[in-house]
Amino acid sequence: MRESSQRVTVVALLADPDAPTEIAQRVARVLPARLADKSGGRRFEVKVVSEPFTAGTEDLSTLTRRIMDRRRAERWDIVVALTDLPLHSHGHKLVVDLSHEHGLALLSLPSLGGLRFRRKALRAVEETVLSLASQQATAAGEPAQRQPLGRFVSRLAPVHRGPIGEGETADLRYVVSGPGGCLQVLGGMVRANQPWRLVPGLSKALAAALATGAIATVNSTLWSLSEALSTVRLVIAMVGSIVLMIGWLIVDAHLWHRATDDSAEERKRTTLYNASTVVTVGIGVVVCYAGLLVISMVWALFILNEQVFASMTRTPLQATEYWTLSWFVASIATVGGALGSGLESDKAIRAAAFSKREQERRRMADDHDD
Repeated sequence: MRESSQRVTVVALLADPDAPTEIAQRVARVLPARLADKSGGRRFEVKVVSEPFTAGTEDLSTLTRRIMDRRRAERWDIVVALTDLPLHSHGHKLVVDLSHEHGLALLSLPSLGGLRFRRKALRAVEETVLSLASQQATAAGEPAQRQPLGRFVSRLAPVHRGPIGEGETADLRYVVSGPGGCLQVLGGMVRANQPWRLVPGLSKALAAALATGAIATVNSTLWSLSEALSTVRLVIAMVGSIVLMIGWLIVDAHLWHRATDDSAEERKRTTLYNASTVVTVGIGVVVCYAGLLVISMVWALFILNEQVFASMTRTPLQATEYWTLSWFVASIATVGGALGSGLESDKAIRAAAFSKREQERRRMADDHDD
């Protein structure tokens, strides 16, 4: 009877569409039980609300005002907003903003890094809700406790407390800074972009690469050339073809981001976005290259004739010859894929390379330039 009369704390996870909503839904499945266990049996109801609350802005005060308005309209006890945009505050990269007075928090998911992302997101939301709930549990008229985040911070070095300016709603802020912080945010941005989606998204480029590889495999001149190339030259050919593919995709699809002004903050933001673009496209291209290498090997095993190969190259067809030829053909096919990517629309390449939120941000940046 006592348990049934206990008030339920309603926690809303306000998430941007796409990856943040997916994370929020996963967190919501296990969060009530974890919160109840760590708050002495207090009851929590967790709901997920998916909407683009960051649309059109990365300004913290604007975002906080939007979150506050939604909390008031829905009468939630606590709201934790999740976004996959890398947010900044006073020259630092934001991890989480908390306002105990208003029962809200804003979490920038890229600051959690790219490794063990879901576990970190669960821990971050859990610690944030517990910190906000501790304020609501105090007696009326007592000052905000501003309970610091414990395990979440200690396991996410170099996370530390950040400065809060006068007039800001937040009363507790955590940020990342320095080279380690930049790498952590970069990893989170790349994770949000899901670079492995680039492979199926470049259908025309892959078709051109596969056609190039199939033709190259049966070319006797390339047989002799692959036999004559040293390992160093094969590595150079591989790296050169991958770099060419990355550069062509970025230039041809206009993926390079330009700063909207000359401020140091904007330059840092632009550098971070462009670095995430290079890494995202690079991972996708490397996955494509590995796939082409495997396909080239299978095709060579099926099509090559030992007697014909030996008569052309004066070298018996053994495992080493299969490997070097497939390696060389994969590099040539990648160059063919770079040329074939010109048949893809810019929209298709952006859709394959970036998350929905990043695509929207880039469209707005292009409109601003226009």
